[in-house]
Amino acid sequence: MPSKGGRDSLLDPVTIVGTAFGLAMDAFAVATVVAAGLNRITFRHIFRLAWHFGLFQAMMPVIGWFGGAAVSSLFTSFAYWVAAGLLAFIGIRMIWESFEHEQKGKSFDPTRGWSLVGLSVATSIDALAVGISVGLMKISIWIPALVIGLITMVLTSFGAWLGRTGGMIFGPWAERIGGVILILIGIRILI
Repeated sequence: MPSKGGRDSLLDPVTIVGTAFGLAMDAFAVATVVAAGLNRITFRHIFRLAWHFGLFQAMMPVIGWFGGAAVSSLFTSFAYWVAAGLLAFIGIRMIWESFEHEQKGKSFDPTRGWSLVGLSVATSIDALAVGISVGLMKISIWIPALVIGLITMVLTSFGAWLGRTGGMIFGPWAERIGGVILILIGIRILI
C-alpha cells in the first residue's frame, strides 16, 4: 500500500523515533563530555542530566507547537546564537575550573544550578523548531514530545555512563577536553 505522505507520515512511529534520536544526539554528546569532566560521577549526576535534558527536550516541542508562527520568526533569528553562547560559556568555564581544580582541589559541577539549565536549553533548541513545524501542520505534539523526552533521557544516561569511563581514562584532562568539545558543539550549531 502506498504511503499517504504529508501530515500522516509525521505521526509514523519510525519517523517519531528517528526524529527523537536525532534530537537527542546533542544531549548524548554533552552528557558524555560533562560526565568525563567530573571527578566522581554518581547516580544523582546521571539522574540530573537525564531528567533535565529529557524534560527540556519534551517541553521545547510543546512550546514551539503552541507558539507556531508567532514564535518562529522572533525566536529562530537568535535561538542558535543563544545555544552556541551557552555551550561556549559552559565549555570555557569547564576549562577554567579544571586549572583551578589543580590548585584548589575544587571541581566545577555542570550538573547543578544554572549551568544545568543552560545546557538543557542549549541541547533542546532543535526540538523547539520541530514543535513549530508540527504546530504549523496542525498535528498533535503530545506523543512525539513524550517519545523525544524518553529517548533523550535514555541516551543521556548512556552518554553519562560512557563519559564516566572516559573520565577515568583521561583523568584531569577530561574536563579540559570536555570544555573544548562543548565549544566545538556550539560552533557546529552556528555553521
